[in-house]
Amino acid sequence: MDRRALLGMLAWPLAAQASEEWSGFSARSRATLRFFGLRVYDAQVWSAVPLSAEGWAQQPFALTLSYHRRLQGEEIAKRSLVEMRRQGPISDADAARWLAEMQAAFPDVNEGDRITGRHEPGQGARFFVNGRLQREVREPGFATRFFGIWLSPQTSEPGLREQLLR
Repeated sequence: MDRRALLGMLAWPLAAQASEEWSGFSARSRATLRFFGLRVYDAQVWSAVPLSAEGWAQQPFALTLSYHRRLQGEEIAKRSLVEMRRQGPISDADAARWLAEMQAAFPDVNEGDRITGRHEPGQGARFFVNGRLQREVREPGFATRFFGIWLSPQTSEPGLREQLLR
């Protein structure tokens, strides 16, 4: 077997996994989250058509966070729940279940790692870590609140939202 054929066989599973993150989508927008001037992550939206500021929750899309620093997965999950609560009340039962789902979805990350969330309207969300499916959460309410961290009018980062919805 020649070298190119062997490399193609080895690369195919990686390409198949990566394409599942963004399958059917094109890169749309990008923004950087900074905390006290330090880059935390770059966020990028992938979708078939541009996201609507009013109707993003009804559109399929993927949101990729490419990290620039080390963060603990448990802290990412806890902070996500705080941000989800900015959009309105969450029952204690939902909060506990959603926190457990996010803790299972988000490992500790290092500089260069990426987490992609794929929003599937009416179904839920799938999370990929460095191109590999990590977790699927089949709750539409969870998905809307989770992606609302960046895209809802109640986000704590309105400038980031504006850039992502371009």
